[in-house]
Amino acid sequence: MSQTPAAKFPAAKFDADRAGEYARQSRIALAGYDACHALSACMLSAALAPGKQARLLVVGAGGTAGEITAAAALEPHWSFVAVDPSPPMLELAKRQIAGENLGKRVSFVEGLVCDLPQSQPFDAAIMIGVIHHLPGDAAKRALLRDIAARLKPEAPMIIAGNARAYGSEPLFMAAWANRWRMHGAGDAEIQEKMARILKGAEPPRSEDALASLLNDAGFSAPLRFFASLFWGAWFVRHQPTISPAPSGN
Repeated sequence: MSQTPAAKFPAAKFDADRAGEYARQSRIALAGYDACHALSACMLSAALAPGKQARLLVVGAGGTAGEITAAAALEPHWSFVAVDPSPPMLELAKRQIAGENLGKRVSFVEGLVCDLPQSQPFDAAIMIGVIHHLPGDAAKRALLRDIAARLKPEAPMIIAGNARAYGSEPLFMAAWANRWRMHGAGDAEIQEKMARILKGAEPPRSEDALASLLNDAGFSAPLRFFASLFWGAWFVRHQPTISPAPSGN
């Protein structure tokens, strides 16, 4: 399947320089980074029933591989297919997985979800920190539909990311800047980081807008279980009885 410019866009941002600083930067930018990953694993385990075998799709797995290491520690019978279009970020995740001795349980795919076959549907999916990097609703909807097409009916999914227009909450933006100041950043560095955030990401306009995108792709209404400023994490299920609207792509 051909890759659209919108689908390729996020990978270009996550170059070698960004990959090198990702682990530290992401934990400053998201207060509760590790807790979000741990709770995501707990939610999926509760939905799938503890102790059972399951095969999980991990979308945008490059970086710390925190969602994989947390889930793998909780559920020793789970295996993972980790997909990411950024080679530097995927390499970083591979090193993390190797350090945890999880190599036999994780398969890595450099590419997009649409590159995966639909013939072997997954038991569950995790997508953390991806949705707000996709420009426009069409790209977001297309990715969600690609995931849905590769899930079993009623399969659970965790989706986490920023889901509110940044300009809608100036107090949150000020608090977010203070996260960097708390970790020793000066005024110039803070301004640079906040400018990068505003320029480099496009979250859904609101939680309601995210719910609409999910519904269009064939998912249930999202249940939020974690929040941190603009960030949220939600539990949904693939419900193929929901008829997706025709794709605009």
